[in-house]
Formats: sequence, structure tokens, C-alpha cells
Amino acid sequence: MILFNTFLFFIFGTIIGSFLNVVVLRYNTGCSFVKGRSKCFSCSKELSWYELVPIFSFLFLKGKCFGCKSKISIQYPLVEFITGVLFSFVFLKFGLSTFLPLYLFITALLIAMSVYDFMHKIIPDGMVFAFDLLALALVFLNNGFVHSFQMPGLLNLFSGIVLFAFFGGLWLVSSGKWMGFGDAKLSLGIGWLLGISGGIFSIMLAFWIGALFSIGLLILEKLNLSNKKLTIKSEIPFAPFIIFAFFIEFFLGWGSVYVGYLFNF
Repeated sequence: MILFNTFLFFIFGTIIGSFLNVVVLRYNTGCSFVKGRSKCFSCSKELSWYELVPIFSFLFLKGKCFGCKSKISIQYPLVEFITGVLFSFVFLKFGLSTFLPLYLFITALLIAMSVYDFMHKIIPDGMVFAFDLLALALVFLNNGFVHSFQMPGLLNLFSGIVLFAFFGGLWLVSSGKWMGFGDAKLSLGIGWLLGISGGIFSIMLAFWIGALFSIGLLILEKLNLSNKKLTIKSEIPFAPFIIFAFFIEFFLGWGSVYVGYLFNF
């Protein structure tokens, strides 16, 4: 039964991932997320239902528009697949619990922010503020505030503020050259969800992943394998690395073990 339910959440996640692709493309364009049929960007042909099936349509059409044969971005099936996988993991972690819908919504928000930042090098305020509010709400909900009005500990409340202060300080000192302020706002919710030890670990991991990714890009440039001109000063969005590291800590909990033990959190 657990295997079947996990598969259902994967399918559900791919459908949500397809919707997230629409959200990312239409966000701040004045277009509705729910109105208007999806179209091919090259020939403006309205897409039929069989062209909109998550993952399978891309494979069936061999990554090309059915009408004009122009290439379809790999972003679409990739976002659908990643959302499906993460929704499955969230279900396996929490089961059919009361807070499962909140964690699924947070997962969807983080995926959308990651893709949007990767495309536009900016984190949308609407998305990050919604994420922060939900993260803060879960701090209270997970500490029994609804049933017993028990307030969360100061360490739980200040965990997000500590990470926000760190990124905000980097943004302030460098006048936005080292780090965007959106990363600081994102780290606020990351800290509230993971706690101080998990938050610190995820941020450390994000810097390592980002460094390895940047080195890899520079190597590709040196080998003339990249179609973009890259230098050590090239602007690379950092939110995808923060979010990737967040999910590693969220599912595996390494930070609460290693960092918590080291600093006695």
C-alpha cells in the first residue's frame, strides 16, 4: 500500500510540476496562471491535451513541438520529474499527516523559486514571503501551539533570524555584489524549518555545492564545452544551491547530528 501511495504522490507531483512551469513562465508578466491555453513559443500553436501530459508528452514528441518541430526546453520534464520525486519523499517522511499539505505546498514554492532564480537571477518577493510565513507557522504548529498554546523555544524562533542576519550582512557589506537580499529572505524560512543546526549545515553545504558547480562551469569554459562566456566574476544564482542543500538536510537530517553535536545545539 505504501508503494502504491508513493507512486500516486509521484504522479500528483508531476502534475503540480507542470503547473509550476506555467507559474514560472507567467509570473510578473500579467498573464493568469490558470487562464489561457499553453502555446508553443515558436509557432504559437495551442497545445493539445496529449502534448501536456507531464514527462510522457516530452518523450512521446521527442522533445519537439508537434507543429513546427522546434525544440522543447528540457526544463519542462525536468521540473515535473523533480517535483514528483520530492512529493514522494515528503509523503514518505510525513505520511498522511495533518501538516502534509503544508509541506507539499512549501516544496512546490521552493521548486518554483529555484527555477525562477535560475532563469532570471532574482527570487520573487511573493513566493519567498509566502514561504517564510508558512515556515514560521510550522514553527508554532510543530510545537503544539494549536492544542496547548505552547510557545516555541527562543532557539526555534531565532534560528531563522540568525541565518537571515548572516546573508543580510553579506548583502549589506558587499552592496549586493556577493549575495542578493532575496537569498537573505529565503534563509529566514530555511532556518525556521530546519532549526539552527540544520540551517547552518544546509548553508555550509550550499556554499560547497555552489563552489563545485562554479568550478565545473569554469572547466567547461576552458575546454570550450560551454556555449556561454564564463569567468570567475560571472553571476550565478545562489537560491537553487540553498534549496538543494535544504532538501538534503530536510530529508536526511545530517546537520542536526553533526553541527548540533559540534556546537551542542
